[in-house]
Amino acid sequence: METRRIFLQKASLSAMALTVPTLTPFTAMADSISEFTRDEKTLRVAIMGLGSYGTRVAEAIQTCKRVKLVGVISGTPSKVLTWREKYGIPEKNCYNYENFDAIKDNPDIDAVYVITPNALHKDQVIRVAKAGKHAISEKPMAVNAADGQAMVDACNAAGVHLLIGYRMHFEPNTLEAIRMRKSGELGDIRFFQGLSGFTIGDPTQWRLNPELSGGGAMMDIGIYSINGARYMVGEEPIWVTAQEVKTNPEKFKEGIDETITFQLGFPSGVIASCLSTYNMNNLDRFYLNGSKGWVEMQPSTGYGPIKGMTHKGPLDEPIVTHQTVQMDEMAAIIFDGKKPEVPVDGEEGVKDMKIIDAIFKAVKTGEKVTLSLT
Repeated sequence: METRRIFLQKASLSAMALTVPTLTPFTAMADSISEFTRDEKTLRVAIMGLGSYGTRVAEAIQTCKRVKLVGVISGTPSKVLTWREKYGIPEKNCYNYENFDAIKDNPDIDAVYVITPNALHKDQVIRVAKAGKHAISEKPMAVNAADGQAMVDACNAAGVHLLIGYRMHFEPNTLEAIRMRKSGELGDIRFFQGLSGFTIGDPTQWRLNPELSGGGAMMDIGIYSINGARYMVGEEPIWVTAQEVKTNPEKFKEGIDETITFQLGFPSGVIASCLSTYNMNNLDRFYLNGSKGWVEMQPSTGYGPIKGMTHKGPLDEPIVTHQTVQMDEMAAIIFDGKKPEVPVDGEEGVKDMKIIDAIFKAVKTGEKVTLSLT
């Protein structure tokens, strides 16, 4: 196991060097965010993993009201230097993957946002927790539910928060769709469809390496339909069936799923029919149908803007930078005990991992797999 861990760490560095209660309307949430004052505590964050998404988060933090980028953790010295100059990060707040445990002695860092390959999240989050810092893990939180639970347990034992980067849980049109469902405007929910996919490029990237990613499209993009089915339907699924299609076994090797269709069954009788793929573009759509109305979102989970229609007309909530709102809301969760409308804690992440585990099992066995998420 130690040899495998060292391999994953080294492989990660190489890969990252190559890759750059009643629902509150969003308008009220936006007013709340705009009222943040300098007297409220600022969440001081170090980003671990300075690739393309880490860069997106760093840029979004620049317009946050309650979050400041104060540190970096990377295995690429040139990236550290660039970020130091661009964001004014002190040298004492810069670490690499071998020495970042020393953040325990740095009072200027409150939390670490882990944005590294999936297979590294478990060990890195546990190390962050042992250093006494809050942990934010990009989704998927791990490569399976057991690893996710270990992360939750470590953060609980250390008395720190573990939050998952579910930016859609704060997105205005998404929250409006949830409000409509909870208010009864859609009637009894009958059906959900989630389509998540794109055609992936570079075959040598870490996302197509099972030792780093833990899977293919399901881990990267399919998780949006899994998580979306849960918050759009408003229930937890009790069974799953799934089927896999692989047309390019050279690119999508053993352990890397190309296309999986899957079905989730809910206690009320609602069925969610979903697709996850790395081999088709223009797939970013949610559709929720009820006895009195419907909601369609397309795009439903992209970086924005999210667009949608309902039986009453268009969804036209304010356009926001998802990561900016996410980070400010996470500051409120950590410092103020705020309860988001849709959870973003580690337990929420473990539920999605349990579903992914079950989907992979259903693909392998061809059988319906029972779920228990409560």
